[in-house]
Amino acid sequence: MKFAKRMEALKASEIREILKLIENPEIISFAGGLPAPELFPVKEMVDVSKRVLEEDGEKALQYSSTEGYLPLREKIAKRMEEVGVKTTADNILITSGSQQGLDFSGKVFLNEGDVVLCESPSYLGAINALKSYSPQFVEIDTDHEGMNMEELEKVLKERDNIKMIYVIPDFQNPSGRTWSIERRKRLIELANEFDLPVIEDNPYGELRFEGERPPSVKSFDTQGRVIYLGTFSKIFCPGLRVGWTLGDGEALQKYIFVKQGADLHTNTLTQREINKFMEVYSIDEHIEKIKDVYRKRRDVMMEAIKEYFPKVVKYTYPEGGLFTWCELPEGMDAKEVFKKSIEEKVAFVPGGSFYPNGGKDNTFRLNYSMMSEDKIQEGIQRLGKVLELEIQKKA
Repeated sequence: MKFAKRMEALKASEIREILKLIENPEIISFAGGLPAPELFPVKEMVDVSKRVLEEDGEKALQYSSTEGYLPLREKIAKRMEEVGVKTTADNILITSGSQQGLDFSGKVFLNEGDVVLCESPSYLGAINALKSYSPQFVEIDTDHEGMNMEELEKVLKERDNIKMIYVIPDFQNPSGRTWSIERRKRLIELANEFDLPVIEDNPYGELRFEGERPPSVKSFDTQGRVIYLGTFSKIFCPGLRVGWTLGDGEALQKYIFVKQGADLHTNTLTQREINKFMEVYSIDEHIEKIKDVYRKRRDVMMEAIKEYFPKVVKYTYPEGGLFTWCELPEGMDAKEVFKKSIEEKVAFVPGGSFYPNGGKDNTFRLNYSMMSEDKIQEGIQRLGKVLELEIQKKA
């Protein structure tokens, strides 16, 4: 068969392949970015599903508008006020998870060879989604405050054909870092100056364990150039595949056109189920339960890393979200460490795939949301022994 040229750049997601590899229940997995399934509101969803079907079953099972179920969009618009964004349902498109919003961003903005600016490292799912449109990725260094604005400005002045800036300002995947307010403001100033769209991906922002939730990048948007991607996957149920894209004017209209061609509309039944849940139950109380569990798991992981990892291993301290990011001494390869760790029945994600242009193979990502506290303790202890041995070999 003669496939489209774009298929040459696509390959299986490394994380998905790792998750297949570690389906063995004996393996303690810190690999996936999965929410804890024991926290899913199963009983409530049984009630909600019954109500939706009994009260309005014919409409719930019918085709619906591309933009999405209006009452749900109104609730999302209201919730956006928590991050400083005053908007209406007219500015929101319901998508099949925020991953669809990432794919649509490529369709809307990118031609082959266009330049995407992103954090270094960046979200593997976004890299894979945008690769379909054959762009060039230019990585901008990051530190504990987020993307380096001096480097960003330098690249903006020097490179041609830049089409978008993609960022994850809150509990970034994979690093777990959160941007400072100053850098959020500066990003908007630069985007305005160089007339560029900003894709703000925010799946984790509501999962803050400590401190105040910062205003979104979108809240500083003065020219309608920020496209905000949100989702219910990390704060509710990922299997429902409901997210949203928030944008202004012509930009959002382009996303709606693309959505019409892709799948007509997001699942009608699940949109109504989420809306009904938010009417009958408190999604904020549900999020607080999630945060309480993840906070404890984060704390256990941080303490275990401190106790069992060799001191030369650097790691981030996330104030929320699902991940911490580790850096091994230069010259080490996390993929080799992974092979040894699997033998000890513990798994993680090697970090090289989070760099669209490769390199930085001495990094890896750990997830703390899926495993129980005792398994986190045991898994980090096992991994610490593997790291100790591998580092000694390199010494």
